[in-house]
Amino acid sequence: MSASVLEAARTMLADLISLGQTRFELFSVELREELARIATLLLGGLAALILGILGIAFAAFAVVVAMAPEYRLLAAALVAGAFVLAAVLLAFAVLRFARSKRRAFGATLAELRRDYEAIKQ
Repeated sequence: MSASVLEAARTMLADLISLGQTRFELFSVELREELARIATLLLGGLAALILGILGIAFAAFAVVVAMAPEYRLLAAALVAGAFVLAAVLLAFAVLRFARSKRRAFGATLAELRRDYEAIKQ
């Protein structure tokens, strides 16, 4: 009789861990949805930032036009070089960030799966 009680307890504990794992996976899905919403907001912010950058670009153009004719080419090259350098640095930073993607709570879910398998045996 004690073996059946022990087996029932093990089964109940395994079911509880399975339930906890399901809850964590659901939380992970909801978290990803929230991150997608935040990403949409960030893209809107990025669009506003791009418009601001265009304003700066036109201001830079106005500076180039306002220069004496013999310095316009140099001023234009310096302004363009600064924009290209900033774009390249930002692109590398974004690529590095994009490649570091991990699954939310992946380690926790893996631990729960190991616990579940250990108890189930």
